[in-house]
Amino acid sequence: MLSTYLWSSILAILSLIGLAKAAADTVPTKIGNQTIDRTVQLRTHSLFAPYIDQDLQNRWWDFGADSYVNTNKHIRLTRNRPSQMGWLWSRLPLTSQNFVVEVEFKVSGESGHLHGDGMAVWLTTERTQPGPVFGSKNQFTGLGLFLDTYANARHTYAFPRVTAILGDGKLEYNYSNDGDGQEIGACSANYRRTNIATKLKITYVKDTFLDVKIQYQAWDEWTDCFYVEGISLPASPFLGFSAMTGDVSDAHDVIAVTTSSAITSAITSNTSKSTPRTKIPGVSSSTWTGFFFKLFLFIGICVGGYYGWMEYQRRNRYGGGMSNFGGMSMNGGGGFGGMYANPKRF
Repeated sequence: MLSTYLWSSILAILSLIGLAKAAADTVPTKIGNQTIDRTVQLRTHSLFAPYIDQDLQNRWWDFGADSYVNTNKHIRLTRNRPSQMGWLWSRLPLTSQNFVVEVEFKVSGESGHLHGDGMAVWLTTERTQPGPVFGSKNQFTGLGLFLDTYANARHTYAFPRVTAILGDGKLEYNYSNDGDGQEIGACSANYRRTNIATKLKITYVKDTFLDVKIQYQAWDEWTDCFYVEGISLPASPFLGFSAMTGDVSDAHDVIAVTTSSAITSAITSNTSKSTPRTKIPGVSSSTWTGFFFKLFLFIGICVGGYYGWMEYQRRNRYGGGMSNFGGMSMNGGGGFGGMYANPKRF
């Protein structure tokens, strides 16, 4: 009987969780002066396990050099060995003008100070052209987003680092200075050897903005990396990933890629002068979403557990009373039976 009430409580809790999650997912994402109303996933530019079909190929993706596929875990671009290079590229260009790319990745290796070199996310007009820039060609056309784990020079910022460079086909990446001064945006984030899934989210609205966030501290906690306005990427770029190791090494993995076409609308104001929103440093909108989701989850557990316990107590109390009445009925029946078995003679 107790298990029945517990299952009822669990189902009630799961219902509350579903409602809370659905409410969180339907909230439009506001970035800059644009609102992303909804997204439509693009199968052609998304990738999940087991990554390959029965012919050991993928219809939408190519991979090569030292990269290999572990169908249960990841696509490993480089092993934790020196002088490795691997790549993964979409076969079709990304034709959506506005899009969101979310990639789950992993950089792992030995503990210590010597590790590298890093991996890159590409949105360029070229594809499958190996080279010295994190495993891909130099003088690229489009966006290179570098997850750099090894500092080649002294800097005022820390490594690992996320650096974005917009190439025009002529710009040469400055290796010796880690592209310092060439970047359009960058941030430092310790995404190497973490205990949670590390993810990068790239949101682009044509000729309007590029927004990059990273998850590396806690689940569903996105940290703002950088935001650039007035940026234009080449039309119909290919989506790619590459990695490279030199004298020092790390394992670089791509675990999942989710690409979606974004449908946006401009944020309108009823007044001629809008009041700027106050933003708490280091706290993103997704962090508040996660906070309220956890709050709903906690309240649901408390409410479900309370009502489940009260129901169990109520049923247990009434069940005990019925047992007593049953005992009285049996005794009374015995008494009446004795009277009929031994009738009094007059």
